[in-house]
Amino acid sequence: MARRHATLVEVARHSGVSLATASRVLNGSSRQVSQALRDRVLASARELGYVPNASAQALARNSSTLFGLIVHDITDPYFSSIAAGVSRVTEQAGLVVVLGMTNREPDRELSLLATLRAHRARAVVIAGSRTASETDIQRLTAEIDAFVDQGGRVACISQPGLPADTVVPENQPGAEALATALAEQGHRRFAVLAGPPDLLTASQRLAGFRTGLATAGIELPDSAVVHGDFTREAGYQAALELIERRTGATCVFAVNDVMALGALGAFRERGLDVPGDVSLSGFGDIPPLRYITPALTTVRLPIEELGERAALLALGEGTDTGTERQIVRIGAEVVLRASTAAPTGPGLA
Repeated sequence: MARRHATLVEVARHSGVSLATASRVLNGSSRQVSQALRDRVLASARELGYVPNASAQALARNSSTLFGLIVHDITDPYFSSIAAGVSRVTEQAGLVVVLGMTNREPDRELSLLATLRAHRARAVVIAGSRTASETDIQRLTAEIDAFVDQGGRVACISQPGLPADTVVPENQPGAEALATALAEQGHRRFAVLAGPPDLLTASQRLAGFRTGLATAGIELPDSAVVHGDFTREAGYQAALELIERRTGATCVFAVNDVMALGALGAFRERGLDVPGDVSLSGFGDIPPLRYITPALTTVRLPIEELGERAALLALGEGTDTGTERQIVRIGAEVVLRASTAAPTGPGLA
């Protein structure tokens, strides 16, 4: 039979104080209680085995030890690496991370943030690209404002524009630098697995790649761009579609590493050697890449650092509430590996 926990009323009665006084001591109210009364209440709580009610404490303090982390998909190594960075900071701060997953559904994101607000979470990191929908952005802005008005703090890992301190990965410059590096390897015919068309991260990386190619005097035809979700399966299916289009591309850029891994599986299934028949590159440098053969050329983001920096912003480290929202830009670095090489054949012909 489960043991019954003592109630706050029983603690108050046992210590000979009012219920309000017992609550101030045990639920962390900012109202002062004399040391003698505090010691008496705490002694009774220990003797009776009282377990504090976390919700009551949060209401008394208008805050809690909860720290929210909202991501698109925790099974994606990009977001799990961000979570590792966030957890490292919050653990040092003595906070408990509550994880919510949106599956890239704006309504789910709003619901999670509202729930964290109801539980008086101290701070929240929202990680993930924004969509191009102004309506979704306005709705999220309103929910962030409500969270902040209640006393919480919010930081984002995404594009600037929301009413929160934001860590911004340099997506467009990174993709532009990658295009330049691949053109220098000798490639002139490219294709892109471009991700969801309404996702700003995907569109930024595609735009940056186009710019880099244009600087090298190379055009990327629309027929060589295939859109799909940021998943391995979508990368696999997009690569199969690309093969059917016979674009003649000697190098394929997937706008995230997970899609690139799916594309690698599709190329192997169709008997194409990477990089002998077609070169392949990604974006992100997620941890699983160290186990992939051939090693994947990519654009490295310090993913765990993204999480750490966002968590510090959400906790107010190094910020001044009287200043404008902080924008912290995180650079990207091209990493050339064995999956790309100078073209030697007809490519995807």
